[in-house]
Amino acid sequence: QIPKDPARSWLRKLAALSQQLQRVHPNVLAKILKQETVYQNEEIVVINKPYGVPVHGGPGVKNCIADVLPILAKMLKNMKAEPLHLCHRLDKETTGVMVLARSKEAAEKIRLLFKTRQVEKFYWAIVLGDPDPAEGIVEIPIVEKAVQSHQSHYKMTLAPNYRLCPEDGKVVKIRRNRNAESAVTRYRRLASASACSLLELQPITGVKHQIRVHLAYGLGCPILGDHKYSHWSKLAPQKLPEFTLRRLKLEQSKARHLPLHLHAHRLCLPLGQPVDLVCKLPLFFQKTLTQLKLNVDKD
Repeated sequence: QIPKDPARSWLRKLAALSQQLQRVHPNVLAKILKQETVYQNEEIVVINKPYGVPVHGGPGVKNCIADVLPILAKMLKNMKAEPLHLCHRLDKETTGVMVLARSKEAAEKIRLLFKTRQVEKFYWAIVLGDPDPAEGIVEIPIVEKAVQSHQSHYKMTLAPNYRLCPEDGKVVKIRRNRNAESAVTRYRRLASASACSLLELQPITGVKHQIRVHLAYGLGCPILGDHKYSHWSKLAPQKLPEFTLRRLKLEQSKARHLPLHLHAHRLCLPLGQPVDLVCKLPLFFQKTLTQLKLNVDKD
């Protein structure tokens, strides 16, 4: 029997906070981002991006980080009146290190560093299952495809260059999908318990949803709370192992409330002197680590 639910209250709080951030005045969002500032110098401002805040606007998005950058610039000390500039992006549900530039020139320089793969990025993710081997590199191209189901939608998916021949089991090279982008992700397991693992991930390339796709479809270990990439043909909440549900004090019917456990933990920027930026894990991520008994240094 699953105990009634202290865990669900913080899941509800997180969902409510995400919705609330869409309703607040832009000044309030800018103030939250100011509180989440972890580093600044004359060229950059670094924030720990909160959960559930989109970086760019779109349908149904009232508040996003891009829109409040001019307000945030005015709130920060030692700041010229010029608005801040985005240098890269994180998914709405991803938390962690986000670099903003104080000038167009700095933004262009940093974007080029990202584009030419000179920025080292390290993410932490809690995943279902245990990758085998415990450390390695996933190098499989990724492409966007339409999913034909009762609710048609688009997803990123793998476009491998090789397949196994069903007749004799030999590896056969297949024709490359010309829309596919090269994608390389290094991973290593930091801890394992409760039918889950904590992984450190280093994306070498920067394809949309790369980490989520490589983990779910490449390693068969979807990120906890990744309801989009836990299935292929349907849009449904992630199915969790019984043991994991018990540890999280959660019923399967409420699994849809689970947030995505993906955090941009560290970023190394080669700006003259290399700048090493670390953002601490959000509270919900720390709580999940404790509940699942995934013991690791949480700095």
